[in-house]
Amino acid sequence: MSLRFTNSLTSRTEAFEPLEAGKATIYCCGVTVYDLCHLGHARSYINWDVLRRYLIWRGYDVTYVQNYTDIDDKILKRAAEEGSSMQAVSERNIEAFEIDMGRLNILPADRMPRATRCIDGIQQLIRELEAKGAAYSADGDVYFAVAKANDYGKLSGRDPNEQQQGASGRTAEGEESRKRHPFDFALWKGAKEGEPSWDSPWGPGRPGWHIECSAMVRQELGLTIDIHLGGGDLVFPHHENEIAQSETANGTTLAKLWMHNGMVNVGGTKMSKSLGNFTTIRALLDSGVSPMTLRLFVLQAHYRKPLDFTAEALDAAANGWKGLNSALLLGERHGEALGWSSGAGELSSELEEQRQRFIEAMDDDLNSSGGLAVLFELARPLRALANRLERGDAITADDQGLAGQWQLLQDLAGALGLATEITAPSSDGDDGARISDLIEARKSAKANKDYGEADRIRAELKAEGIELIDKPGGITDWIRA
Repeated sequence: MSLRFTNSLTSRTEAFEPLEAGKATIYCCGVTVYDLCHLGHARSYINWDVLRRYLIWRGYDVTYVQNYTDIDDKILKRAAEEGSSMQAVSERNIEAFEIDMGRLNILPADRMPRATRCIDGIQQLIRELEAKGAAYSADGDVYFAVAKANDYGKLSGRDPNEQQQGASGRTAEGEESRKRHPFDFALWKGAKEGEPSWDSPWGPGRPGWHIECSAMVRQELGLTIDIHLGGGDLVFPHHENEIAQSETANGTTLAKLWMHNGMVNVGGTKMSKSLGNFTTIRALLDSGVSPMTLRLFVLQAHYRKPLDFTAEALDAAANGWKGLNSALLLGERHGEALGWSSGAGELSSELEEQRQRFIEAMDDDLNSSGGLAVLFELARPLRALANRLERGDAITADDQGLAGQWQLLQDLAGALGLATEITAPSSDGDDGARISDLIEARKSAKANKDYGEADRIRAELKAEGIELIDKPGGITDWIRA
C-alpha cells in the first residue's frame, strides 16, 4: 500500500504524490505569539512533527516551514495590558515557544518566517490582487472581494450566499459596514493611534491575519506546495481565505494536500479559558508530567479525531511510556555487557515483518496508534530483560540475541520522536531534584544565550560525577559517571 493521507480539500484519503518525486514541501500555520502555548498547540505540533519525521524516515527530502504571527490584535492588547510593546510580547513568547517545543522533542522548522519581516511580500501580494480587481480600499483598509474568487468555500463547504456576519475572522469594530460582502476580509488595516504601522500605497497600517501566511508560503516555498497543515479550527476562515487570495493572485493551486488535526477536549468538554479547563504545556510539564508521556498520550489517538484529556488517560500514557522507556534504555545501560554492537545489523524475517507492520500503519493516514502497537510488542521482551538485569540475574544467550529487536525499537521510536528519558533514581532523593533544577537552569541560560553560565553548570555537575547527555529537541538526560 502506498503512503496515503486524508485531504481536507476533498474529504478523501489519497495517495501522496508530491510535486517532485522524493521531496516534500510543507507549510504549517504557527502560533500567534501573545501567550504561552497550550495543550491544543502540543497536540497539533506533535502530530505534524511525526508527519515530518516519518516522511524523512521514509526517505523524503522534506522542507518544513512554520511561521510566527507576531503582529495581531491579541498581541497589541497584551502589550497594552502590560504597558510594554508588541515586540517585547512577541519576543518573550517566541522564546517560550522554542523552549516548550524543545522539551517535547519537536524538531525546529527549517525556516520560521515572521509576519513583520514579510511586509514587502504582503504588500506586493495585495497590489497583485488589486490589479486583478479582487481587492478594494475603504477608509484606509483594503479588503479581499470573495466574489472574485473561484470556488470560494471549497475547503470548508461554506456558502458565501449565507451572508453570515463576522465570517472573515478577527474583525475590527466598524469593519462590517465597510465591506461589500460579509465574507470579505481585511488584507490591510489602516493604522490606529498608538499601534505599530508600516507605510503602504493605502496609507500607514498593518497586514490582515490571512494575507500573512499567503505571503510567507510564497516567499519561502513558491506558488504551490505539497502539504499545508493546521488545526481544525483554522479551516474557516483562515485557510479558506488563504486559498482564495493565494490562488486568485498566483493563478494556480496553493497546496495539493490539506491536513488538519482534531481538537482537544478536557474531560469531554472543549478546552477554553472561560471554562477554567485551560492548561499550558509549560504548566503541565512543570507539574511533573514527562514530555514523552505527553507525546505518547497525543500519539495514541488518530490525528484527525478529537483528543480527550483526562487524568486517567494521562496516567495510562505514563505507564505505557515507563515500559517503553525502560526497553529503550536497555541498550544504553547494558548494551556493552550484553555484547550488543552499536551498528544496526540485518533484520530477521520476524523483525522485518514487524517493521513492515509499522510502515503499513503509518502509511495509512499516519495511524500512529497502530505504529505504537508495534513498538509495544517489540518492547515486551526487552522490558522483561531490563527487569531481570535490575534484579541481578545472569545474562543468557537468548538475551544477547535481542540486539536486533532493541535496534529496531530504537529506529521506530525515532520515527515517532520518542526519546529516552533518564530520571534520577529514587534513592537520590533531594539530590535528584537539585540536579533536575540545575539542568533546567542550564536550559534557561542557553535559551538566553548565556553560554558561560550554561558551561559553568555542566562543569559543576561533572565535578560531582554527573554527566549530562544533550539530545535532539532540547532534552537533557543525566547519568552518574
